[in-house]
Amino acid sequence: MFTDYRPSKGYDEYFSASAGPRRALQPLLSSLGALGLEQLNRNHAAAGMLLKRLGATFRLNDSGSRGGERILPFDPLPRLIGASDWELLKRGLIQRLEAIDLFLADVYGDQAILRDGVIPREDVESSQGWRPQLRGFKPPLGKWCQISGLDLIRDGAGTWRVLEDNLRCPSGVAYFLENRRVMKRMFPSLFSGRTVQPIDSYPSQLLQTLRDLAPWTEAPRVVLLTPGVFNSAYFEHSYLAQQMGIALVEGRDLACQDGRVWIRTTQGLEPVDVIYRRIDDDFLDPAVFLADSMLGVRGLMEVYAQGRVAIANAPGTGVADDKLIYAYVPEMVRYYLGEEPIIENVPTYLCSKPDDQAYVLAHLNELVVKAVSEAGGYGMLIGPHASQAEILEFAEKIKAHPRNFIAQPTLELSTVPSLSEGELYPCHVDLRPYVLRGKDAWVTPGGLTRVALKRGSLVVNSSQGGGCKDTWIVEESAC
Repeated sequence: MFTDYRPSKGYDEYFSASAGPRRALQPLLSSLGALGLEQLNRNHAAAGMLLKRLGATFRLNDSGSRGGERILPFDPLPRLIGASDWELLKRGLIQRLEAIDLFLADVYGDQAILRDGVIPREDVESSQGWRPQLRGFKPPLGKWCQISGLDLIRDGAGTWRVLEDNLRCPSGVAYFLENRRVMKRMFPSLFSGRTVQPIDSYPSQLLQTLRDLAPWTEAPRVVLLTPGVFNSAYFEHSYLAQQMGIALVEGRDLACQDGRVWIRTTQGLEPVDVIYRRIDDDFLDPAVFLADSMLGVRGLMEVYAQGRVAIANAPGTGVADDKLIYAYVPEMVRYYLGEEPIIENVPTYLCSKPDDQAYVLAHLNELVVKAVSEAGGYGMLIGPHASQAEILEFAEKIKAHPRNFIAQPTLELSTVPSLSEGELYPCHVDLRPYVLRGKDAWVTPGGLTRVALKRGSLVVNSSQGGGCKDTWIVEESAC
């Protein structure tokens, strides 16, 4: 099956460039060989049909009313991570989120890290995620980030690094869960003879995390607040609500009265204790944020400030999603925890710093430049793949608004074999594990592996043609 497969020049997770198949992958390669490429392709096509029947779709951001629903492209060759490697990554993720949580409590509280000059005040208060309305607020359990999805990559040397922090409304977990369901149904032989850590408990773990946020009652009522059916992640919203057995609501289904949040039901108004919000801060409450928002609930922030409803994640967490603030997270770990980061960042240049900006402008053809507030692969320049006109355009943007851009080396992301048009070839991947933090911290065994399915591409985002594959945490330690 892999006779014509050529590993990438960087780090391929199935094959060593010099020594052939990695030892821990031998059993899986044997199972794939027994299945055969022809049967693999047939099962792959059937898996796509199954995902479509399950409704596992997303809507392209710019599709509007043109019917831009499609399944997230699914690749059947699983990604394997050894259990010992995973334990180290788990500790690193929990460490990082603990530091970020302390940072959020600080910047919306005493602001010691700003006074001490560890992070420039203007970098925080100029962020699009900064919400001065939250100054002095203390969320339930003292935690700001209950549900997080951090993006990890493996560089050309096989070293894990954090590429991005997602702390407001991280998406993709439904596809992570459905990928495993499809794999077990369509490719059962690949699981034979090996133990893969299960992921089925995520919905119950999520529900418990949300319930932990309402210690004032023994039976908290939890709802999931969605922008509605035209949101790109609506499938995930409805899927998670169904899996947790909670109500899926829009802003018009809720009301604030008598110092509480209420849900409108056929039995009348009933109290709500916890809101798992999947809408951005700006739309949560027209009395505090965008006055013309039709998605949120008027008066919600007042009830929240009084501690009579919990919101996950807390409003204001978006300041730590800012790609410029990302560059300071290792310093947060040292400042708040007195520890060295277990997982390092990707080296990052801040265009707001004169020396960094000069270097970036001189090396645009070598770097990846990102807009600090954009997501989904938008607002980005990949220097080695860009035209001269695109490079000149980005140079002008950086000079006009330096605070809006960061730059990073063009990393050789690790590759995993993937299937497309009947052939196997190496595709670049990243990994989004999901971390839940209620009374305790819990990390999903594995996460959503996103795949850059276009040959040679480094962009894994679904909106840019990326797909996904199942991630297995296995007992082998040398994956």
